[in-house]
Amino acid sequence: MHTDNFDDLLLATEKPSRYIGMEVNTFRKDKAEVRFVLAFPDTYEIGMSHHGMQILYSILNEIPYVAAERCFAPWPDREKQLREMKIPLTSLESQIPLADFDIAGFSLQYELSYTNLLNMLDLAGIPLARKDRQGRHPLIIAGGPCCFNPAPLVDFIDAFVIGEGEEIIGEITAAIREGKNKSLFRNDLINGLAKIPGVYVPAIHVKNEIIEKRTVSDLNLWRHPLKPVVPLMQVIHDRITLEIARGCTRGCRFCQAGMIWRPYRERNTTLLMEMAEEMLKATGHEEISLLSLSSGDYSCIEPLVKNLMNRYHSQRIALALPSLRVESLNTTLMEEIKRTRKTSFTLAPEAGTNKMRLIINKGNTSEDLLSTVDKVFAAGWKSIKLYFMLGLPYETREDWEGIVNLGYEALRAAKNRGQVTISLSTFIPKPHTPFQWQRQISLEETYERQDFIRKRIKNHKLSVKWHDARMSFLEGIFSRGNESLGELLEAAFRKGCRFDGWSDVLRFDLWQEAIAESGIKPENFLRERNTDEIFPWDNIDCGVNREFLLEEKQKSKDLVTTEDCRFSDCQNCGVCDFSAIKNIFAQKDETTATLSATTTNNNVQANEARYRFIFSKLDRARLLSHLELSAAILRALRRSSLELAYSAGFHPHPKISFAIATSVGMESRQEYMDITSQEYLSDLDLLKNEINSALPEGIIILEIKKLSFEEKAIAQILCGFEYQLFLPADIESSCLTAMEENIRNFLAASEFNIQKISKGKPVIKNIRPFVQNLVLDPASKTIKLIVSYVHEGSARPADIITYVLGFDSAKACRIKVVKTKTLLA
Repeated sequence: MHTDNFDDLLLATEKPSRYIGMEVNTFRKDKAEVRFVLAFPDTYEIGMSHHGMQILYSILNEIPYVAAERCFAPWPDREKQLREMKIPLTSLESQIPLADFDIAGFSLQYELSYTNLLNMLDLAGIPLARKDRQGRHPLIIAGGPCCFNPAPLVDFIDAFVIGEGEEIIGEITAAIREGKNKSLFRNDLINGLAKIPGVYVPAIHVKNEIIEKRTVSDLNLWRHPLKPVVPLMQVIHDRITLEIARGCTRGCRFCQAGMIWRPYRERNTTLLMEMAEEMLKATGHEEISLLSLSSGDYSCIEPLVKNLMNRYHSQRIALALPSLRVESLNTTLMEEIKRTRKTSFTLAPEAGTNKMRLIINKGNTSEDLLSTVDKVFAAGWKSIKLYFMLGLPYETREDWEGIVNLGYEALRAAKNRGQVTISLSTFIPKPHTPFQWQRQISLEETYERQDFIRKRIKNHKLSVKWHDARMSFLEGIFSRGNESLGELLEAAFRKGCRFDGWSDVLRFDLWQEAIAESGIKPENFLRERNTDEIFPWDNIDCGVNREFLLEEKQKSKDLVTTEDCRFSDCQNCGVCDFSAIKNIFAQKDETTATLSATTTNNNVQANEARYRFIFSKLDRARLLSHLELSAAILRALRRSSLELAYSAGFHPHPKISFAIATSVGMESRQEYMDITSQEYLSDLDLLKNEINSALPEGIIILEIKKLSFEEKAIAQILCGFEYQLFLPADIESSCLTAMEENIRNFLAASEFNIQKISKGKPVIKNIRPFVQNLVLDPASKTIKLIVSYVHEGSARPADIITYVLGFDSAKACRIKVVKTKTLLA
């Protein structure tokens, strides 16, 4: 499809920037022996927040013979376009159809993305069933935590990667390269993958053949990603992610991640400081997130946080520790963290009573939680979220009451300093955990518990939210499901199920139909299991042995906790070989190492200067919203040598003002913005080039000039715009004649009223006084429009196209609008 037509279609979607690519730090390789598409079966904003995708994208594109691109699940509005126009699903970078890649690798982070996986295959024209694929089809592989029970997807996936991907991804691409050089058939390529340790191939491996997970022994050997892709739209985690440690040995009995990603491995602090520096320089982000299953457990967390804050606080870079255990949040950490921006603070007590926390081996008490709540509010936070689970083993009504009571106690500890939110989710037994034998409560039981807690929360500063019980029900079925669920999954997909993890899209009624028609009994998958029962995932070895899990199961019943092997004796879980695979801690002698802090001149006002930037927004950049455009420019400015000035107050903002927000879909050859910064003493042309090198395609700084402080702000001297409208090439001459007549009548009128909806109410607006000139050139099929801009407003090109030229909304998107000039007084 032609690029212009592609872009016209995107204009009709809810968020065009999900599909345009062209982000900073992406790769486009024209020639490659192996083409690999990293497919994430959820939206762009979810997938681009996943650190694993950034790691694999970086590693794959460092291999000279590999070209890796990305693809995400299209939202329903985009799917409708693709199906109606018979357009195949493509990659972001080069718009290559997924069916043309050698490998499509799906990241399976949660079970409720399974219908999206099937939808992406179907939109790509790839047969859903692996047995129906032929030589021309790519190999379909999958990785991620869901692959530790691959059974529900064995009908659809050619090969599952079990464990961590840094090393094995290179082995897979090497095998495909070698096979292609030998002109091997597709089945032979699959046979080759089956020989790689950690790869499970359903067509090759028999059910009792054990597949051991792959583990990266030392994270210090892997520095990826140093140049992460910078999303153009706002994503869930819009920041750099610094993985400080992987794995966890706390031993929470419900937690699958804490079991399957053992052993515990830390990165050295010196390396982390170097990675942070490079990632910030490469992205312009304003926040660092320390990633770990429990970041407070990192052995050098205090010196690391202190070094990061000392290095970056003056640059207004915030620090986030999203996975803090209640008891790990000490005063020293709080003193450092409170220097940064305050958002909502999240704590996960998981259960409302100390008894339940013994059962789940959580290892903290109500007293720990309340002490932490007091510290958090004292440090300046205004809201706290408390996460709890419903339906844990051996739970009683007293434990429901415990959640309510703990919520009120946390509110009292807040001492009127902020809001407390209780967030409820349903416990889902996961494979490879001590609770894999336990039952999951029914929908009715979940609703009962939610209502019990909701009705007892009667304070406006204490609120309660809950996870959709229907989603937990579906997740529970597939979490411990077997091969028979493939039929149910495909049936639900065929009925139209998509984005099952999104409440506003979930079609639970269609799932109920599919369940009824397939004969599947959900209670068979949610029930308690016997300890001698054979599981569908028994052929997958996560490293933790069954005996350890059974012992932990019994301990939970006996209210006995298990100590963390990092701080006590080995608990014989079976993961470590104490040679290559073992717990690794950051080197203590490195904790004082740091990079010198950037100094900021405190005499800000004396050294401030104002600059006017002229820039263009062309080609696919026209699909960015004003918020996305301004964020991209701000990141580029932060990467440059220009030191921005910030406003005063609790939430300082850079002193940047734009002339006006340009509509999504409109190109502009001349936009203005004013910036206040520390005086720039070097060549402004060098600064311009420096900023342009950090901008996404289509956004170009054309000129920078210094202003005096007496000169008016750009918004005060803005007086109008010139536009050029490009009509469709296939427009009929009769339409051109009719438009000429419409334009003559419009220009001859003394007023021209249109009705619009503003804040839900109809508003009449006379647009004639704003239009200075409107000329149609039939030969070039273009229209020149000049409008004035005053405090009362202006006439938008969209108004002219609809009300004067007579185009309906469907045809209006085919008219290309270019702002050719911004008029200043």
